[in-house]
Amino acid sequence: MSSLKILVVEASKLVFDQVRRIYNGQPTEIFLAKSLGHAFEQFEEMTFDILIINGSALRRNIDHSIDLLETISNNCSITQIIILAEKKDLMAASSALRTGSCQYSRLPIDDKELKMLIDAAEHNRPEYGMNLLLKDDLKKTSFHDMVGASGLMKEVFRQIRQAAMSDIPVLISGETGTGKDLVANAIHQISARQEYPFIPIHLGSLPSELVSSELFGHEKGAFTGAWKRHKGSFEKAKKGTVFLDEVGTIDQKNQVALLRVLETQSFNRIGGTVNIKTNVRVVAATNENLAVAVAKKKFREDLFYRLDVFSITIPPVRKRPGDISLLVDYYLRRFNDAYQKNIMGLSPQCISIMEAYEWPGNVREIKNIIHRAVVLCDEKVLLPKHLPKRLLEGSGNSHPVDIRVGDSLEEAEYKLIVETLNAAMNNKSRAAKILGISRRALYNKLEKHNLML
Repeated sequence: MSSLKILVVEASKLVFDQVRRIYNGQPTEIFLAKSLGHAFEQFEEMTFDILIINGSALRRNIDHSIDLLETISNNCSITQIIILAEKKDLMAASSALRTGSCQYSRLPIDDKELKMLIDAAEHNRPEYGMNLLLKDDLKKTSFHDMVGASGLMKEVFRQIRQAAMSDIPVLISGETGTGKDLVANAIHQISARQEYPFIPIHLGSLPSELVSSELFGHEKGAFTGAWKRHKGSFEKAKKGTVFLDEVGTIDQKNQVALLRVLETQSFNRIGGTVNIKTNVRVVAATNENLAVAVAKKKFREDLFYRLDVFSITIPPVRKRPGDISLLVDYYLRRFNDAYQKNIMGLSPQCISIMEAYEWPGNVREIKNIIHRAVVLCDEKVLLPKHLPKRLLEGSGNSHPVDIRVGDSLEEAEYKLIVETLNAAMNNKSRAAKILGISRRALYNKLEKHNLML
């Protein structure tokens, strides 16, 4: 008989610890989710027999919580749901009960009563059921146009779900090309504001004198060229999300204006006298270290703390090398469809070159390179000739190996292996791929040259 799987959803651990105490020593697996968003993510990975929800987890952002609960209820027919609520959470619990297949009890609840409630839910559980939320292998590696199976990216996906559950400002950090815009859009798409506009504004591409106009709008005649009224991003968003890309590039004057909007939720158009109220969610992004900019007096400290309420840092591609093949495959399929081609994959040499490259342009660079390669390719597989010259030359850290006429083949091989290991930062799997040999063959050569460190 398989063990009972119970998932407890609560910000505290009171009910979780109570359930663990009740089932101490019994064949039961008990899991904790801090929010319904986190619980939804766990349902994508496994199936639970019992879902116990502390009503306090429903109260905050009630509409979004009810939507998630309804999705779980409709797609996981084998899961029985129990809601436990204090008096202050009764309204949220009442709304949740309308989703169906739920049992309810008041908190606090003693061990005996809780055990009886769980036993009843287990008894009512169908013998067979489906969890339609389980993702297949392909879906497990992608999330709102982002791709990754590494622990670093799974953490980013978890943080996106967590951020979407509230309306607090989010600051997304990461190198150029890591996909900060995709993270911002994902937060909006799974938030309670998803039905309202998502307005991105690339502040780094705007002259400083136009930033205020794009953010807040202007009245007709406010300045030369203002021939009609213009609504800014904060006005266009209308209960949606404003995404401030490259927020670290704006000058002090615009920093003050932005701080005022965040503090008062109101603004004036340039040249206008009417105070306009706004209700938007602000997500900002930067490829700079804003804390350093604050220390150098280039960015206002008070604005930094207003934006940096919830932080998400996107790792560069070089720190998640295992995701490179997933990204390549994702964009290969995408551009195959776009250009109606049937390229089956990459040659081994092509794969070795791409995995050895440092990817300074990150995901955007992978996307552009695969796009170019698909356009150029008339074969069934991508070959090194379809890649840009910079990839064929290596990561940029490579340099000529000092092999001279008169060196023996053994000496030349030794130098080549040592330099390749240095370039690969002693990652032997990567070094083997650069050399175009198997890992076992590399180990044999390392042993031969007494390089087994």
